[in-house]
Amino acid sequence: MSLRCLSVALALGLAPSFVLSTQLRVCAEPDNLPFSHADQSGFENRIAEVLAHDLGAKLVYSWQPQRRAFVRKTLGAGLCDAWMGVPADFERVLTTRPYYRSTYVFVYGKRPLRSFDDPQLAALRVGVQLPGNDMAATPPGHALALRGAVEKVVGFPVYGEHPAAQRIVEAVAKGELDAGIVWGPAAAYFARRRSLGVSEATPPSALADLPFQFAIAIGVRRDAEELRDALDAALARRMSTVEHILDDYAVPRTP
Repeated sequence: MSLRCLSVALALGLAPSFVLSTQLRVCAEPDNLPFSHADQSGFENRIAEVLAHDLGAKLVYSWQPQRRAFVRKTLGAGLCDAWMGVPADFERVLTTRPYYRSTYVFVYGKRPLRSFDDPQLAALRVGVQLPGNDMAATPPGHALALRGAVEKVVGFPVYGEHPAAQRIVEAVAKGELDAGIVWGPAAAYFARRRSLGVSEATPPSALADLPFQFAIAIGVRRDAEELRDALDAALARRMSTVEHILDDYAVPRTP
């Protein structure tokens, strides 16, 4: 699940039912590594391939940028049957069992950052993903604002030539930022490639109810219970393979 998925406002319609014996049609972002890519190199691509094979279905993609009305234009328009990597409690779709749970993380270079209580936090140049115009639109943004550490915060819009996580990690690697606070599955993939440190970011006690962790599932149309059940069964059968794929991409998981 990318931050785009977390932040986009969506509307869902109805479409023809899934035909299990022929195709598994997946809607995905064409340039959103490590989740998905048009060359099918993302971990969600690999998981979708495993599930399609398990179901005896041909995997077919509908490549769409994740913008406003993504569900209406894809699932709702009948272009696809499933959306990989959605929050398990996402109300606009029917979701499968979660296949991983992850969290926001700190990404850092020479100077470790492991807590919002770090006394030097306010002096650090910190990059955050920015889904809107509000610097505090994400949980890390709210936590930084609570600590008064916003003067040197740099927002990276989630829409751009490359994924925001990649741009933040590159800025940390080049010394343009001291650290980043990024959705873990995206951050760890790029951080490993640049030999940067990663640690779990837990919210300050004053924001204990603010969600920093999300369980991730597959979304289908709300009337597609048969498909949801089939995907649930496939996930149960192939969970060990899914775990290996997540390991390959350094996806951090929480219980």
